[in-house]
Amino acid sequence: MNIDRIVFAIAGVLIFSSVLLSIYHNQNWLWLTGFVGVNLFQTAFTGFCPVAKVLKALGVEPGNVFK
Repeated sequence: MNIDRIVFAIAGVLIFSSVLLSIYHNQNWLWLTGFVGVNLFQTAFTGFCPVAKVLKALGVEPGNVFK
């Protein structure tokens, strides 16, 4: 897997799990969903993604989006 797929997988898991946690535990978990959404939105315009930078530093193969 390359950085692009890992970033999208992490975002999907965080969104899905925070929605489930907000349903079954506490609605404050929706703040995590909002944070991930805002991060994805700003990444679309700036190209900066903190998770991608960490994965690049760990030596994960770059993809087409995050190089």
